Amino acid sequence: MSPWSAARAALRVYAAGAAVILAQLLRRLLGGFAEPVCARQPGRVAIVTGGTEGIGLATCRRLALLGMRVIIAGNDVTKGHQAERSLRAETGNPEVEFSYCDLASMRSIREFVLKFKERNLPVHVLVNNAGVMMVPERQETADGFEQHFGVNYLGHFLLTLLLLDTLERSGRPGAHARVVSVSSATHYVGELALDDLQSRNGYSPHAAYAQSKLALVLFTYHLQALLDARGSPVSALVADPGVVDTALYRHVFWGTRLVQKLLGRWLFKTPDEGARTSVFAALAPELEGAGGRYLYGVREARSLALTYDRQLQRALWAQSCRLARVRDPATDSIPE
Repeated sequence: MSPWSAARAALRVYAAGAAVILAQLLRRLLGGFAEPVCARQPGRVAIVTGGTEGIGLATCRRLALLGMRVIIAGNDVTKGHQAERSLRAETGNPEVEFSYCDLASMRSIREFVLKFKERNLPVHVLVNNAGVMMVPERQETADGFEQHFGVNYLGHFLLTLLLLDTLERSGRPGAHARVVSVSSATHYVGELALDDLQSRNGYSPHAAYAQSKLALVLFTYHLQALLDARGSPVSALVADPGVVDTALYRHVFWGTRLVQKLLGRWLFKTPDEGARTSVFAALAPELEGAGGRYLYGVREARSLALTYDRQLQRALWAQSCRLARVRDPATDSIPE
């Protein structure tokens, strides 16, 4: 990637973020962010990736308060058990537990799913929340994938497909299981390089991050099309939490970090406010059977026009199946 292309990607990402921040400030001044209204969920099971901090931890807290069994999937054992203990104490819900899952490792994901399935538990909600953001230098996962693509997107792609049979058994007409993938407004400025998904021909942290979030939207829409074709009682949705005050911003431009530190309480959402979109997508009764939607706050929004391109969705899906070495549910085979 040329210096000009890298600079262009950075400017586009920061412009998208600035637009969201201004909209959030206006919303805060006009009364704040809407709360999702959800009934209690006893006997239901949720898996949340990246649930040890930030939006993921806040999502786990809200689900636990509603009586769900919550499985925190994460790659930091110390933080995971701390989150488990603190959430049990805060919510009074003993059915909160940590389970190791490193989304940067296909093997770890498969082991997580295998161990989970041995317990014969249902899965009513899967929240694909974990992620990395704007890693300065190009890094690869254990399987050789560019880190943003591998962790933010491909790891969740594999996790979802491996759990899909359990999700389908757990859902039923009128009470669909749900897959919620957390994207962001940066997808609006993302570009999908199907011939270089791993950024080997030039790396920009901004372009790589935006591409991973764009891929999640394309994945969700194609997944919903497959689920609809099968008459499956599972809904797939995208949650855009907005710009949230979390540790993910440690790699961004120093000016953005300064704004976060000085004005974050006004311009940025808190993790709890950001988690509201994920919880709304996961549980809101008005979304029953209404998959294939992009949600911002507690309302539906239009995603980038490109994300509705069925041919692009299929092309990314086929490549993803090949890279993750997982069978396509539509054909029960790995695409060549």
